[in-house]
Amino acid sequence: MSSSPASDPQASVASPCCRRCCLDEGDVCLGCGRSLGEILEWNEADGERRRRIIADAAQRRNKRSPAP
Repeated sequence: MSSSPASDPQASVASPCCRRCCLDEGDVCLGCGRSLGEILEWNEADGERRRRIIADAAQRRNKRSPAP
């Protein structure tokens, strides 16, 4: 039996990695905004946790570079 994206909650949440990997002094990626811990956790995280990581990362990016 094959697994569909609907039956795999991890498959429905794409990685926010944008291949600009560089950690700041707080161990937060300057590219995607995830913490080092979140990056390491990503592969094991379920869909709900992945969505939370993405939301938290977006908040960090927005605080770092506010819109003009």
